[in-house]
Order: sequence, then C-alpha cells, then structure tokens
Amino acid sequence: MDFLSFVLYFLLSTTAIIALISLFKQTKTRKRNLPPGPTPLPVIGNLLKLGNKPHRSLTQLAQTHGPIMTLKLGQVTTVVLSSSVLAQEALQKQDLAFSSRAIPNAIHALHQCRDSVIWLPVDHRWRCLRKILNSSLFSGARLDASSSLRRRKVEELVAYAGKCCRDGKAVDVGRAAFRTSLNVLSNTIFSVDLADPSEDTAQEFRDLVWSIMVEAGKPNLVDYFPATATLDPQGVRRRMTAYFGRVLELFGGLIHERLAMRRQTKRAAENDALDALLNIREEDRGEIDRMCLDLFVAGTDTTSSTLEWAMTELLHNPEVLRKAKAELEQVVGIGKQIEESDIACLPYLKAIIKETFRIHPPVPFLIPRKVNTDVKVCGYTLPKGTQVLVNVWAIGRDPRTWPNPTAFMPERFLGSEIDVRGCDFELIPFGAGRRICPGLPLAMKIVPVMLGSLINSFDWKLEGGIAPEELDMEEKFGITLQKAQPLRALPIKLF
Repeated sequence: MDFLSFVLYFLLSTTAIIALISLFKQTKTRKRNLPPGPTPLPVIGNLLKLGNKPHRSLTQLAQTHGPIMTLKLGQVTTVVLSSSVLAQEALQKQDLAFSSRAIPNAIHALHQCRDSVIWLPVDHRWRCLRKILNSSLFSGARLDASSSLRRRKVEELVAYAGKCCRDGKAVDVGRAAFRTSLNVLSNTIFSVDLADPSEDTAQEFRDLVWSIMVEAGKPNLVDYFPATATLDPQGVRRRMTAYFGRVLELFGGLIHERLAMRRQTKRAAENDALDALLNIREEDRGEIDRMCLDLFVAGTDTTSSTLEWAMTELLHNPEVLRKAKAELEQVVGIGKQIEESDIACLPYLKAIIKETFRIHPPVPFLIPRKVNTDVKVCGYTLPKGTQVLVNVWAIGRDPRTWPNPTAFMPERFLGSEIDVRGCDFELIPFGAGRRICPGLPLAMKIVPVMLGSLINSFDWKLEGGIAPEELDMEEKFGITLQKAQPLRALPIKLF
C-alpha cells in the first residue's frame, strides 16, 4: 500500500470511528434529560447552525425548540437561554452554579485567563480583584471625583464635531466616540490621553481592540474540538498572542514610568487609579497589566459601539431625534453641553439609551458561562461542564415582553421602572448577579452625556444625502456587535 493510499485509509477509518463515538455520545446525551434542540450531525454536531451571525441564528432556532435549548457544538454541549425568566433562573436564583466561565481558547493567549477578572473563577482571588476594581475605579466616590475629567473629554468630543462642522466634513461617530471613551479611561487610570483629542486618531488602537473582540468571539475549531488545541488550526491563539502583546507592552511602559516616578519622589501618592492600584498591589504587577487590558478592551469598544448605535437609531428615526432635542432645549437649553447632573431630569434621553441597549446589546450572549456542577433548570438537567449562553439579543426582542419588538420606540420606557442594572431580566445588557459588568456605573454616566451633548450642540444629517430610511442598519459579529458600515454624519451649526 503506497503512502497516499495509507493516509486516505487512515483518515476514513478515523472519521468513521469518531462518527460512531459521536453517535454513541449523542444517544447517551439524550438520556441525560437535557433540554430539546436540533438533531446534531455526527462529529460536527450543530456547528453548521451557527452561521456568521449566531445571535440571530440561535434566536430563530429558539422559536422552534424553545427558550431553553441544547446544541452540540463539536464535542461541547451548549445550552442557550433565550427568555428573561430563564436568565433570572441562571443569573440570580442559581447564580453560583452558573458563575464559572467557558473560556475560549483565544483567551489562553499569553495566559490572559489566569489573571483576568473577567475569566477567573469565582474564588478568593477573583473576589479580591473585583473589590479592588470597585473601590479604585467604579465606586460612587471615585466616579464623583472624576466627573470634571469626563466633562473635559466630552467638551473635546463636541469641539471635534465643531471643527468638522466648520470644515464641512462628516464625523465618523463610532471612531470619535471610541477616542473619547479611550481618553476617559486613560486619564482615569494613567492621567494621560492615549489619543489626540483634536484629531481623528486612535484608529490603530481601535482596530486592535476590534481584532481582539473578533478573534475571541468568532467560531474557533479548537473550542469545539479541544484535542486540536496544540495545532491552533485557524491561527486564532497565535494572532491573539500578538494583539495581547501589543496592548500589554503599551500599558507595561506606562506602569514602568509611574513606578520610576514613585521611586524618585519616595512617596506613594494617589493621583489616579493607577496609583491606587499600585498602593494595593504593587507586588503583583502582572495583575495590574491584565486588569488594564480588561478595562480598555471591554470599556472602549462597548461604550463607543453603544453611542454609535444610539446615533444611528436617532438618524434613522427623525421623530425620535426631534423629541430628544425638544427635551434638551427645554431642560438644558439649546446648544449647551449636558452635565451628568442633568441626566436625572431627561427621561426621554434615558429612555433612548435603554432602548438602544434593548435592541443593540453590546455583548449579545454576555460572556459565556459554564456550570460547575450538575444543575436542574425547568425540569431539565445540565451536566457539569455544560457551556451556557444567555441570548440577551433574543431577550430584548422577545414579542412576549416587548410589543412591536423590532421598532425603536423609547416611549416604551417612559413611566417604566425597568432599568439596566441587573434586577430587571428583560433588559440585562451588562449581565446580572455576581458577574455583572463592573463598569456599568461609568457607562451609565458617560454614554448619556456624550449622546445628549452631540445632539444638543448640532443638527445632524447623513453623509452623501442618504435618506433616513435608507440608512444601513447591518451589524457585524464579534464578542460585541458593531455596525457593519460605520456611521458617518455631518454636524450642522444650530444658529
């Protein structure tokens, strides 16, 4: 038998054996009382059902198989939850059992998962890091103390839009919002701008962040067939190693400079969040580097994406924009920048933000969970190790909860007590329970002020004379959902 024939024979034999094992496991799985789901194919299971927009594909499948649904993704058993009732069961009533993470292989690059508060299991170390985050960055006192900083960054965003207005140029809204959110974070943590506030810069860092989100979120064979991990057949971990390395090098340099300055002055000052972190964990430099990576990757992308979607929906729905501008004129005064203290008096603006989170949740499946013990849910058994996806994109468009769910109608939140803070499971863009996003308090301060200031300072029209109803609303999928085509809009002087 020649070599080629041997290889073909070997591959066919191996495939047949794997198929038989897979069929045996599927039969065994069905006896475990798992939730219903589409019939899996041998070896690959239901992988072909995912498509390039899994949030939409899994929402459609749930309409057939129900709000709790099992998929076999290669060798990985995955349960998808697509209703607010089931989300509450997992994220509140049985929060501890669902608190572990299903870690994508991409996040193993440079051992990021070992020191990341996002991916660590709920244990003593995680609790310590989470407590440090809350006290050093996101406590009410810390956020109040840094309000003037955020105000300056929003002023710079409005000034940049004003420059574009004078020059007759369109604003790339997502890019401008990214630059602002990047500088808010970099000043809060490092007391420096990482992007020029007066120029259209920061695109390289934005591309880097989006590359990380895409690699971490897209289907990776290694996640479905763990035995292929050492091969890294799609090169995902190799690319993530390069991306993480570039971000860590940037932050490592800033931290090294700060340490040198502290040694020079021989005192442990506390001028920003980095000083606070070093005062607590200077001996654990690696943890601080990884914490910064978490904060910048997660915080900049989700904030800028939310603002871009909100502006997109306002330009797509001129009547909503008209009502928002009328409220701002009445409460704040036409042409004025919004203060954080104004937000409580702007119910329609707050409703626009909630409606944006409902219809365009930044992270459509939240961060994947994994049950760390056998769990009973709705009479079904989820065996230990099952991956769990909470489809908040589907929950936000559930017609049983939201009348006319695909329409952008902020009015649905006027007079409603529903909020995004993890207690109302119809609307959980930040998650809920012990693993709710720690950056929620900062996001809910900066996003409304950025949006309100932009629409109160200018009139806006779409570049190229595009009519509102013709605006492209397509999205692209990573861990986060961004607009497929960037929103470019012309700011117009008010008077």
